[in-house]
Amino acid sequence: MPFPNPKLIPKNWSKLTLAAQLANIGSEVSRAMHWFKDKEKANQQKAAERVLDLIDLVIADQRWRKNLLEITRLRETLCDFFFGQNIYQTTSKNLQDYFLPFALMSRKIL
Repeated sequence: MPFPNPKLIPKNWSKLTLAAQLANIGSEVSRAMHWFKDKEKANQQKAAERVLDLIDLVIADQRWRKNLLEITRLRETLCDFFFGQNIYQTTSKNLQDYFLPFALMSRKIL
């Protein structure tokens, strides 16, 4: 599996908790949705590709093997949302609702 440019990987990625990794992915998803709303197709695609690169890093992390099914389903859903025909009928609100608890957990607010 090809990994993204190491310069694009958040610092200490491999030391982050799963919640923190998913919170970072959620931030990138928000960027992609922002660019989509602004009709900035090139920027939206770059952000969506970064989302997939980060998810691939999570999938490759042996610490999260027990969560592999959910993480791969998340990847599938995001691929469908950003690059497919959105057969799962995912909305921006669905994605925000999914990622928000991870952001809160990573900040220990929840």
